[in-house]
Amino acid sequence: MATGRTHRPATRSRGIPEATVARLPLYLRALTALSERSVPTVSSEELATAAGVNSAKLRKDFSYLGSYGTRGVGYDVEYLVYQISRELGLTQDWPVVIVGIGNLGAALANYGGFASRGFRVAALIDADPAMAGKPVAGLPVRHTDELEAIITDNGVSIGVIATPAGAAQQVCDRLVAAGVTSILNFAPTVLSVPEGVDVRKVDLSIELQILAFHEQRKAGEDAAQTAATPPRVPRTTGGGRKGPDGDVPAVMPA
Repeated sequence: MATGRTHRPATRSRGIPEATVARLPLYLRALTALSERSVPTVSSEELATAAGVNSAKLRKDFSYLGSYGTRGVGYDVEYLVYQISRELGLTQDWPVVIVGIGNLGAALANYGGFASRGFRVAALIDADPAMAGKPVAGLPVRHTDELEAIITDNGVSIGVIATPAGAAQQVCDRLVAAGVTSILNFAPTVLSVPEGVDVRKVDLSIELQILAFHEQRKAGEDAAQTAATPPRVPRTTGGGRKGPDGDVPAVMPA
């Protein structure tokens, strides 16, 4: 297999919008699940529902790939898996380094989905000398002093930063200087990178804060709806009191 060092994804040269690129992994995940169930074809509506998008957007996205499906039949699942995998650069081996082997970094190292999706964890790197040599997910942790040599020796172009915020920019600068051109950042900070370096940021606390906003808004809407609903008044007949034989009129006839 070729390494990912010299290959760049074809999406930019072919003019595929970034929004479409961001949805391709969603389609691939849904298609892979269908493939594992031996489903041969899928309609745009079914695939869109599985991927969480609308079918018109899906058809537009696939038009950038030159895939239009067959009327009355749909899309060939296996072909689309291959086509999207190729477009995303997943038909080759991508060596990855993870820097920062704390709880999060160790969890990422143990994630089994990397290898099945074309990513090979080439090295685990940490600044703590006490961590050096300790096995994590079957790999010995290497010290940050070896970072540049590891990147050169393994042809690494993708780095994962899972360090504390204060160390992230320095690690980023070293990765870029050593030749890394794509970075997945889990540190709770914004990284500054030169032109030509791609950064994707994953911040779990921000995602939780967004969910908290939506929960607060829903709670406010429920409270407003409750306040706007008038209380129910028990119905009575004639406005009188209850007697042994039912309602007693307020004024008895003479």
